Amino acid sequence: MNVQFKKGVLELCVLVLATNTDRYGYELVSAISEKFEIAEGTIYPLLRRLTKEGYFSTYLVESREGPPRKYYRLTEQGKSYSEELVQEWKEFEQSVNRIIEEGTKDGQSGIS
Repeated sequence: MNVQFKKGVLELCVLVLATNTDRYGYELVSAISEKFEIAEGTIYPLLRRLTKEGYFSTYLVESREGPPRKYYRLTEQGKSYSEELVQEWKEFEQSVNRIIEEGTKDGQSGIS
């Protein structure tokens, strides 16, 4: 998958995955990697930035499998921002799909 596509939607994916359940970094990486390949190192800077901007709060939980895990909880501001991004995504997706349909109508582009 195109790297720029992934970069563009990664923030949305992280926010949506944390909407109903607090998550830790590696858990987010795993959930996203099930759908498309990402480098583990791309999530942590994004989580730091989103936390700094007030969209996440964090807390530590002891782990039986190593050091404590930092969990990310969506703040009220984060929930609002996530909802806004989801709406923007839906509008964007519809627009792109219309363009694709127009461009591929009557076999014009050869894309099937």
